[in-house]
Amino acid sequence: MKLLNVNRKFYQPIMMKAFMLLFVITFGCTSLYAQQQELKLKTEAQIVLETQHQALVLQVEENKDFNMSYLGPKLRDQQEYKLLRGMYKQTGDYTGMYAAAYTGSGARNLLEPAISVIHADGNQSLDLKYVRHEQRPIDKNITELQVDLKDAVYPFEVSLYYRMYSAEDLIEQWAVIRHQEKGRVELTKYASANLSLKADDFWLRHYHGDWITEMQAEETKLTHGIKTIDSKLGTRANLFQPSAFMLSIGRPSSENEGTVLLGGLEWSGNFKIDFELDPQDNLRILAGMNNYASTYVLKAQEDFITPKFLYTLSNEGMGKASRNLHNWARNYKLLDGQGDRLTLLNNWEATYFDFNEHKLFALLKDTKKLGVDLFLLDDGWFGNKYPRNADTSALGDWEENKEKLPNGLISLVREASRNEVKFGIWVEPEMVSPKSELYEKHPNWVVKQADRPEYYFRNQLVLDLSNPEVQDVVFKTLDDLFVKNPGLAYVKWDCNAVIYNAHSPYLKEQGNFYVDYVRGLYKVLAKFRKKYPKVPMMLCSGGGGRVDYGSLAYFTEYWPSDNTDPLERIFMQYEYSYFYPAIASANHVTDWGKQSMKFKVDVAMMGKLGFDIVVSELPEEELAFCQEAIKNYNQLKPIIWRGDQYRLADPKSEDYASICYVNEDKSEGVMFNYQVNYRQNKGSLMPIKLQGLDPQKQYRLEEINLYGQKQSPINSQAVYSGDFLMKVGFNPQLSTNRTSVVLKISESR
Repeated sequence: MKLLNVNRKFYQPIMMKAFMLLFVITFGCTSLYAQQQELKLKTEAQIVLETQHQALVLQVEENKDFNMSYLGPKLRDQQEYKLLRGMYKQTGDYTGMYAAAYTGSGARNLLEPAISVIHADGNQSLDLKYVRHEQRPIDKNITELQVDLKDAVYPFEVSLYYRMYSAEDLIEQWAVIRHQEKGRVELTKYASANLSLKADDFWLRHYHGDWITEMQAEETKLTHGIKTIDSKLGTRANLFQPSAFMLSIGRPSSENEGTVLLGGLEWSGNFKIDFELDPQDNLRILAGMNNYASTYVLKAQEDFITPKFLYTLSNEGMGKASRNLHNWARNYKLLDGQGDRLTLLNNWEATYFDFNEHKLFALLKDTKKLGVDLFLLDDGWFGNKYPRNADTSALGDWEENKEKLPNGLISLVREASRNEVKFGIWVEPEMVSPKSELYEKHPNWVVKQADRPEYYFRNQLVLDLSNPEVQDVVFKTLDDLFVKNPGLAYVKWDCNAVIYNAHSPYLKEQGNFYVDYVRGLYKVLAKFRKKYPKVPMMLCSGGGGRVDYGSLAYFTEYWPSDNTDPLERIFMQYEYSYFYPAIASANHVTDWGKQSMKFKVDVAMMGKLGFDIVVSELPEEELAFCQEAIKNYNQLKPIIWRGDQYRLADPKSEDYASICYVNEDKSEGVMFNYQVNYRQNKGSLMPIKLQGLDPQKQYRLEEINLYGQKQSPINSQAVYSGDFLMKVGFNPQLSTNRTSVVLKISESR
């Protein structure tokens, strides 16, 4: 015991020192770990962007990578977005749910890049790192985020922009690229957006077509690899397919069920959207201008601004996504989207190129007689040395043909005023006929290859809008029409040719041509709108060859197709309506199709109504019907143009189509119903369930647009609750003998 006591006395100081040393080491390590974690939290950052129902989450990693980590339903507790990091298994360093928000090439990335560059020294690598970000409110509904990225080796920068529209659940995304390198820098790819999504399956609904066959829908399950939708046409870029698409996430979506991303590029030229399903089952969407034949030489200190890529996410099917987009378009993008529109009579079907002042004066009287707002003079009014008597001459010679119009357009404007209607004019200012004075005087203004044979599309060539001098000429063409003809009230802007033999006599860098052409077009349109901000203008491109929100910022409406057969138009207008509101769709009644006048008018009423018929040759009963239908339309157009649209029956899967529009306070609506399958009479169809009504309100349904003395089988005095109409439905009593039925829905008070 004595020995133990001696040993304890001997070891006690040593043990105390050891304990103190262990405490210092442990506390020091803990403190160092805490400091490291604190530093990691400072070097990492999460950026949460929310709309009314959806959220986009972006992540700054410890190594300054900038990734997209979430796009989906908004969470109640913002703090829980931090839990996303543990939700997705990472099996590689190059991809995963935390995918680059804007992927470079030539460094660590092994997948399709959003941006590729050849630096001044010939190096082709780019590895963008986070530098800073700023989030700012634009107004009560809009928030904008700017994120600055920079390469660690080269003075090369990209700013990413995210604009959030809260009420519409819509996001616009674009990039601004710049550099400070000494020497030639080439952009070989420059997407607007780079999204990353995670799900078990993805289904892509996209569109193809051609002249008079626009908007043919296809739906495909995406498999590993890259699915691309693109255009290389230059001008009439959407002739074969548009950039608009719908992506169902997890399973195919229906009108009212499923998660769907609806998107498109706000650009009127060549586009490219890649859908890449990578080895880890992530879907990467890369959307932007097409880099086909477009290696862009970017000067130092110059901003290269990509077009906006728009998308909206819905967890309530395709219908909700489309209504989001409609609301956004009317409020923020479509020119005068909440304004008025003009019903019109066009002369094309009545006269083609064969007209004179006397004939047109008679048509102006017919315009008043029919009851529409405006008379539109179409192609054929210009050219003297080479008169425009066919589509083979005179484009570019924008002065009145003296034989047809000896007193000029102003006489037509004045005669229209005397008839209490307005006057509008057709132009195709981007184009030139080889047989024209403009071509003879300025062949260097034309897009063509000097040493190759000219190749024509509809007997015409394209003017070089990358050239500022040509931009001024095109603007002057429009401006002169308004200066010389006070009272001119409407323009139909056409664009019938694609670009062959792409070459600009003006540009030194030919790789810039396809991009700079569209930018030149936008400069002309912006200049026109600065001087004439509210003049209604139709966007036409031999039909629907140029329908996009890049152009529609300058136009009040678009022409869906030269195919005006009303049966075909039901299918086309149905598909267009997912992306564009009814107020933007110019629908005309023409001689196309064998259907009744009632059927034709009923179909054309689902948008901005117009006529292209010979009024003087209409039977008395048909004229009376048209006049009454126009009065009905004028009462209902606020609902059609600004109401919520509901697709109740799809003509591709049913023997009938049904579309409904409901106003904001759910007190009024209009329901359009059409028989589209005439092969057999199946008798009465089942009741069609309405949507968008107030279940607590009571409604009456009255049939309008009755032809002649026919009586409706619909009891307009019956009252139904909104609950009944949406759960049980209503039978419009379509049949092969009753092929179109328009029902006015009114709250019963």
